[in-house]
Amino acid sequence: MPGPIQRWRRPLAAATVLLTAVAAGVVVWRQEPAQRRVVAYFTRAVGVYPGSDVRVLGVRVGEVESVTPQGRTVRVDMRYDPEVEVPADAQALIVPPSVVSDRYVQLTPAFTGGPALADGAVIPVDRTAAPMEIDDIYQALDDFNRALGPAGANADGALSDLVATGRANLEGNGGSLHDTLDGLSRTLTTLADGRQDLFGSVANLQRFTTALSRSDQQVRGFNQQLADVAEQLAGEKDELAAALRNLAAALADVTTFVRQNRAALTDNVEALAEVTRVLVRQQRAVIDILDVAPLAVNNLSLAYNPRSGTLDTRDNPLGPYDPAAFVCSLMVDQLPGAQVPAKCRALAQTLHARGLPLTDQLRKLLKLPPGAPATGGSSPGVSSPGAPAPAPAPGGSPSTSDPTLGGILRGPA
Repeated sequence: MPGPIQRWRRPLAAATVLLTAVAAGVVVWRQEPAQRRVVAYFTRAVGVYPGSDVRVLGVRVGEVESVTPQGRTVRVDMRYDPEVEVPADAQALIVPPSVVSDRYVQLTPAFTGGPALADGAVIPVDRTAAPMEIDDIYQALDDFNRALGPAGANADGALSDLVATGRANLEGNGGSLHDTLDGLSRTLTTLADGRQDLFGSVANLQRFTTALSRSDQQVRGFNQQLADVAEQLAGEKDELAAALRNLAAALADVTTFVRQNRAALTDNVEALAEVTRVLVRQQRAVIDILDVAPLAVNNLSLAYNPRSGTLDTRDNPLGPYDPAAFVCSLMVDQLPGAQVPAKCRALAQTLHARGLPLTDQLRKLLKLPPGAPATGGSSPGVSSPGAPAPAPAPGGSPSTSDPTLGGILRGPA
């Protein structure tokens, strides 16, 4: 049998353990941060009880503390973890996850920045929502059936007549209805297959309307000008009517003329076609004429001498040679060397000594190699054996420039 000390030892140990647990709980309770509270008002709170979850994005962040009816609304007091931020304009939704599980309150949307919901805030009824109950659905279906029943739309048999008429119209038209639905299905399939083209057309139409909107001032201006033209035509409608009547009369006369002169017109058109073909074939020549003719007419106007009424020219067929040298050259070509007059030989020697131009025949007479004739300073066509020698060039050699057209085209010797 235990003694008195043993009888008191067991209760003392139990009390010590209990005090230790209470002290640890007090320490833990003091270290937990205070949770935030929020009040929400719902039109109904079926399936929500104290201890129901409070969630954000489906994650439990708190629980319902109390559910209290207040008039036509239900007050739901909730608390949630202080580290969870909720937007200041958050909504409270009662969510039924399934038919048998408990419902919970969802705070939405998730916090992304901006003002946060304050501790002890109130969410009014217009920012809360509760799911529709199955009884409400049944009641709505019952109301709908009553509205279609004998006490409603079918009071005079209108609904029965509608059903009978529909049955009569559809009777025997099953194939047509099937074809119609099949065609509609194919149409929708075609639209679905061509949705890219359809969307492209819509996009192009949108770009077109955008371009029109950007050119709004130009479009308005064009419309205004068109309106002004229409107004002007309306003001001159009498003149336009008279012109149209005259045009009708003229067309009648032209028709008569063409009918009476059809053969002649045909010949003229054929001749005109032939002229056109000739012009096409000679297109290059016509272009050359059009290019050269203005210059020729200008030169002709410059060649006209109004004092004498003549066309003045500067022909120089003999070039730098005088008539005597030309005649002697003809004799050298036509006569043997012994029969050439001595004056021609003397003329050739004089021209060579003075550095004047010599023809190939005169150079042959002096037994000189043929070559380009030397040019002198005397005027062409007037050189003679007794003419003075040309002045030497600054470098000491005689001048070799030929001012005639032939000399210009031939270039320097």
